[in-house]
Parts: sequence; C-alpha cells; structure tokens
Amino acid sequence: MTEPFRVTVVGGGPAGLAAAEVLSAAGCAVQVLDTMPSFGRKFLMAGRGGLNITHSEPHEALESRYGAAAPRLHAALSEWTTQDIRHWMDGLGQESFVGSSGRVFPVVMKASPLLRAWLARLREQGVTLRPRTHWLGWDAQGALLVAGPEGAAVSSEKTDALVLALGGASWPRLGSTGGWAALLAERGVELAPFQPANCGFTVAWSPLFAERFAGVPLKPVALSFEGRSVRGEVVLTAGGLEGGAVYALSAALRERVAAQGHATVLCDLRPDMSLADMAARLARVRARESLSNRLRKGLNLSAASIGLLRESGVVPTTPMGLAERIKALPVRLEAAQPLARAISSAGGVQWAACTEQYMLRVLPGVFVAGEMLDWEAPTGGYLLHACLATGRAAAHGALDWLRKQGGERYPVSL
Repeated sequence: MTEPFRVTVVGGGPAGLAAAEVLSAAGCAVQVLDTMPSFGRKFLMAGRGGLNITHSEPHEALESRYGAAAPRLHAALSEWTTQDIRHWMDGLGQESFVGSSGRVFPVVMKASPLLRAWLARLREQGVTLRPRTHWLGWDAQGALLVAGPEGAAVSSEKTDALVLALGGASWPRLGSTGGWAALLAERGVELAPFQPANCGFTVAWSPLFAERFAGVPLKPVALSFEGRSVRGEVVLTAGGLEGGAVYALSAALRERVAAQGHATVLCDLRPDMSLADMAARLARVRARESLSNRLRKGLNLSAASIGLLRESGVVPTTPMGLAERIKALPVRLEAAQPLARAISSAGGVQWAACTEQYMLRVLPGVFVAGEMLDWEAPTGGYLLHACLATGRAAAHGALDWLRKQGGERYPVSL
C-alpha cells in the first residue's frame, strides 16, 4: 500500500481544524499542533455570545463584506457557503437557526458542543491533536522544529506539506500572538503590518462623564462616517467608544486616524425619529424647563445620551438646532484601541505572497489560512466564515500540490 501523505497543521483554531478535517478525510496522516493546552480557544470565546458562525444574507452581499480582499476570497467562500456551514453543523449534531438580524447561530447558543463534536470527528478520522506543542520554524535541512511542553527538548520532524493557521495578532492570551511573522519574514514572505480591526476608539471624555457613564450602552443609535451609516449599539467606556456600530466602521475610522491623527464620527441618538418630528416635540416642552428635562420629556433621551450631547460642546438652544445636533452629534476619536483589545486584526501575509491555492510562493509546500492572511471583515459571522472557508481552501490546495508530487515523500524544500 502507498504510504499516506503526512501533513502538519500548525494552529488549532477554526481555520486549522477545518484544514485538518479536509486533509484527514482525503486519507492524509494529519497532526495538528497548538501552543495552548486545548484547541479552539478563540472559537469558544466567540461562542460566549452564542457563536455567530456565519450570516444568512445573499452570497454576493456576504462576499462584499470582505472589502478589498473579496476577489481573493471569492473561490474559498463560493466553495464553502452559508448553507454548507449549516449542513456541516447538522452533520455534527448541532442544528442552527437564523436570528432576527440574519445571523446564524447553533440552536443551543453555545460553541462547546459543536467544538466537542468536531474534535471527536477529527480523532475518528485519525487526526493526531498535540496541545502545548510549539512550532519554532525549520532546521537547516528543512524539517520542522517542534518543542513540546515547557522544558521538553526541541525535535526535528519531517512532513510532506505544512498548513499554517496561526491566527492574527488580537487576543494574544488565547494564542494569537502574531509571533509567527518573524519566522516567515526571515524566509522572504511579504507581510503587511498588523492593525486592530473590529476595535473601539479612544475619546477624550471629561473626567465626570467618564466616571459616570463608563460601561453604559446606547441603543439604538446610528453612526455615520464618510457617507456610510450603521445602526446598532454603542458602548461608552472610560476611555472611548466600543460596540457593534463602531466595529462596523472601524476600518475606515482607523485609516482616517492614521492619516490625520483623529476622526470624527456622527452619532444619531434618535434614528427612529425624523428631524422635523424631533424639533416639534422639543418645541412643545415648556421653554423654562432645564435642558435635561426638555430632552427627557420631549425625546425620552437617557442620562448617558444627554451627557454625550453636553460633551459635544456648546449645546444649541432652539428646538431645530437642538434636534440637528442630536441627529448628527460629532464625536472625535483620537486613536484605535490596541491590538490586544481588538476583536480581530488586519495585516499579515499579503495576498501577493500566495498562490491561488494559498501556498506561499517562496516556500513550496507551505500553505496559510485564516487570520494569518491580510483580510478583515465586520462582526456578524463573517470572521468565522472566512476562517473556515480559507482553512478548507488551503487544505484543498495542499492536496492538489501533494498529488502532483507523485510518490515523493517529505518534498517541502525550504
């Protein structure tokens, strides 16, 4: 019998596990290395809010969420659609449903049952799972340098192909440290600097406002920037703004801050009311009422919203002027929050460094997937969807490449 191809996957997140599933199902002898004590830690973290694994919107709209990277992700996303993900979940005994927002969740609203079933399937397919195992690069002969738990000796291991799914640089405590970048840069792989994505921004609040309203959500509100408006939740923090509406605009806001040192976003505190209706309601409140009472009685604004209005500068006094400010309240953002606090990261392996099959051009036999690649997307299921899709695409690329090698073993030449 022909000896099966040996493939090493480094990274036990959704992209790495997806690659391992495809490779093992094709008959490869697969091992998955991960530095953490257990697999799928970031996957489990995503599941704390119910595991929004994908989105049910039409596929063309879904692809558009990936911005400039959409053309490069097109093939992977087309081969692993929303319906494919839901069918895959069903096969693992985890039924899914579409929420009112169009987002897709497991019925149990937890990540752990899906992850357990997935890991069980991988083991049944012969995948070797190696936690607390560190990939350290390559030795002079091109073999992988691998270290086990702390104190274990470094060993050299040969492999027919290597799939890297090491994540970006957000949530380092869950394993995505970005430390792999130096190893690939040394080998001539083109990289883009890591940047925070789906992140909050700092605002120079007054001390009183920061102390009183830190942690208070504002909803529903609508944020606008560069002609785009996003409705959702905004959370006031001691140092700025977070929340879904902020994250959806974070890429454009981050670029403006980088270019000009700040960005100003407009906040509509009453997106369900027209400007004329708001002005009329304010006009009906007695003029001798305090500003807070006028806003509370006329528009039912919360104390946090009123505080945010005061933070914007001198508050207009006429009903129309006040309504206009509330519909387009400027908030100056000073900086993006650091990578460690971002939900995801932009940057990483540049697309030009990869073939269409996700193989690194300067490292034949080495494939990359997931957040290692230079793409970003908003929250709403798009992040996990692309990680799963690129993991599978990299695995298929590896299989095609291995089959072209014929009977050779350990062909990775570095």
